[in-house]
Amino acid sequence: MWYKREAEHLILHLYVQPGAKKTEIVGIYEGALKIRLNTPPIEGRANKELLKYVAQIFKVPSSQVILKRGDKSRHKVLWVKNCLVDPSILF
Repeated sequence: MWYKREAEHLILHLYVQPGAKKTEIVGIYEGALKIRLNTPPIEGRANKELLKYVAQIFKVPSSQVILKRGDKSRHKVLWVKNCLVDPSILF
């Protein structure tokens, strides 16, 4: 499962592909939600774009999306605080 609820947090397991033509959700890959980003992985720009994109999807401020693991990896774990959107609606 690519997501889990824990108290008021939503924990997301993501597989991120930076440097794509456009930013979009692709599907499930290796048990994680695969997201393509149109930002290159230079100086943390792709991570910043990812946090903004996830905040948009789950309708929360960017400050409530936290990168917990995977700063330099394609496999990432994010926490979304106070998320009311059900992630199962994405698929």
